[in-house]
Amino acid sequence: MRRRGTGLLAVILASLAAGAWLPEPGGGPPAGHGTHEQHGVVRTAGRPLAGAEVTLLQAGNDFGAGARTLARGRSGADGRFRLTYRAPEDPDAVLYVTADHGEPAPSHLPAERRVRPVRLVSMLGTGPRGGKVVLNERTTTAAGFAMAQFTRGGEVAGRGPGLHNAAAVSHNLADITDGTVARVLATAPNGEQTSTLRTFNTLAAILSGCTTGQTCGTLFALAAHPGRPAPRETFQAVADIARLPGNNATRLFALADRRTPYRPQLDKAPDAWTLALRYTGNGHELDGPGNVAFDAAGTAWIVNNYEFNPDPRQPVCGSRILSRLTPTGHDVPGSPYRGGGLYGVGFGAAIDPRGHVWATNFGFQGTGCPLDAARRYRSVSEFAADGRPLSPPGGWRVGGIVQPQGAVSDRQGTVWIANCGGRSVTRIPGGDPRRAANIAPGGDRLVKPFGVTVDTRGRAWATGNGSDNVMLLSPQGRPLDSVTGGGIKRPMGIASDTLGNVWVANGGAVVAPCEGTTPAMVAEAVEDIVTRHVDASVTLVRPDGTTAPAPFVNDGLFLPWGIAVDGNDTVWVANFGGHRLANLCGARPSACPDGLRTGDPISPAGTGYTSDALERNTAVQVDPSGNVWLANNWRTVPLQTNPGGHEMVVFIGLAAPVRTPLLGPPRHL
Repeated sequence: MRRRGTGLLAVILASLAAGAWLPEPGGGPPAGHGTHEQHGVVRTAGRPLAGAEVTLLQAGNDFGAGARTLARGRSGADGRFRLTYRAPEDPDAVLYVTADHGEPAPSHLPAERRVRPVRLVSMLGTGPRGGKVVLNERTTTAAGFAMAQFTRGGEVAGRGPGLHNAAAVSHNLADITDGTVARVLATAPNGEQTSTLRTFNTLAAILSGCTTGQTCGTLFALAAHPGRPAPRETFQAVADIARLPGNNATRLFALADRRTPYRPQLDKAPDAWTLALRYTGNGHELDGPGNVAFDAAGTAWIVNNYEFNPDPRQPVCGSRILSRLTPTGHDVPGSPYRGGGLYGVGFGAAIDPRGHVWATNFGFQGTGCPLDAARRYRSVSEFAADGRPLSPPGGWRVGGIVQPQGAVSDRQGTVWIANCGGRSVTRIPGGDPRRAANIAPGGDRLVKPFGVTVDTRGRAWATGNGSDNVMLLSPQGRPLDSVTGGGIKRPMGIASDTLGNVWVANGGAVVAPCEGTTPAMVAEAVEDIVTRHVDASVTLVRPDGTTAPAPFVNDGLFLPWGIAVDGNDTVWVANFGGHRLANLCGARPSACPDGLRTGDPISPAGTGYTSDALERNTAVQVDPSGNVWLANNWRTVPLQTNPGGHEMVVFIGLAAPVRTPLLGPPRHL
């Protein structure tokens, strides 16, 4: 109650400082203490839209909760509107504006079904904001994609922080103050460097066919998911496209109107209507990002292989920084962080229940670095939630750590680390390094352990990239079983689902760069692979250790590396080749598009979700807003002096949100 009271007092004081506003007839309560004004303009295809019903809403605070109307009015002949409203008691409430227009459905239908086909939207974000807001096809596309996982029936609702972060991300796509492309999308490393800007403009053009009264019926039919009701207005149509972007992609492209002001546009239909943004933080920190972990607020903690240098010909040593980005891709104040023994972290990034961040020091460095990596690859670094290093300058050198790669924390705070160069797993009970223990099954039972996850029973599963198996460990660390077969071949990443299964990404031709294998050898092994390798696949391992009869295979899998499970138990795979992201139906087919079974591709079977924003990707993770993050770990043609890529790539609104930090199996937000 104190927080709400304080927030309301701040709003009242702000409104008093700004002075009183003239009320708009029919636009809300009379102006006065505690009231605010929102004005703006509605446009379609660059022209003012008169007579639109404009509504200011407060998003529902939980899934299924209804949005609350704060004010309502109409746009004038010039498309302009002015609304006066009382600020919500909750200072963190997410606000948005809609503009409805067009002939409603036939009068014989119930009132709740008599929906106008044109709904334009702009996400305001949290708290009252001054200045003009524009509603047009661009702002609607931005809102529909960013809020795709929080939009049902044309209304926005959901839980924080995912809902709030998604509203902020929408401003990376469209500038709601003038209806143009937002700076993040319009400029490098996005802008002309990828096709996302052209895709975004083409989507806005597709909408304009409906907003100008020509193609609404066709748009709604093509946006509909198989076996589900078609959307009835444009905002929901965009959200439906965002959630299943490969559906009717070519036929939707045919609706684009090149005469609209939304340029540049695509020259041909994409394989799917995804929007992928590149994030680079301060622009000179990411070099070979290996993995990412999200804290409770949804900020992204990113580990790097190499120290930053934009020139791939310049030799670089291992990275000594831990990056932390906001959900919108900017540095959190005070980051990146240093110390704690960080050096050349690879695939290991985990956050425990206390919010402590763990990064495994693999000792990556480019050729020509004078340092001895063997003196640096025997530790893990620990950081507090505010970025302070908690481990000593040499890192925690405990539990027999050797060339560590994957890491995970369970819900009790026990940290598990895969020792790629040690044929073992390190277990740190309760995150207490003094209690660390090394678990070595012995002999060739676990060679080149790379990825590690924890299942619903608290058991740990580690992939053996060099032994073609997955090792199952009890919650106390006792080896229980070695799982082989089912297509497990050169396994890399591993992830668990809510039903107790684990999912394994089989790299096929990818040999983990440890225990005598160098990164240069990895580069040579994958250099000439230009089509999907025969052994590239995903294996489902059931809780009892049995596997599905055959691995899951499609052309969206191209040197699979990282793997993640979202809040609906669908499976996401990052690929070290092919510039593509794959999405598979998980063990709950009811959460998949109609007609799909476990292991079937949700992304286009022949391509996956391709993007020229991608390079060679290692990690994939899902944030609380349903955005899918991938690490551009290596350049497409990696020079071993400095092979690292320089971006995180974020597919907007594509997956079911996940509650973070991720502590083993995913939990829906």
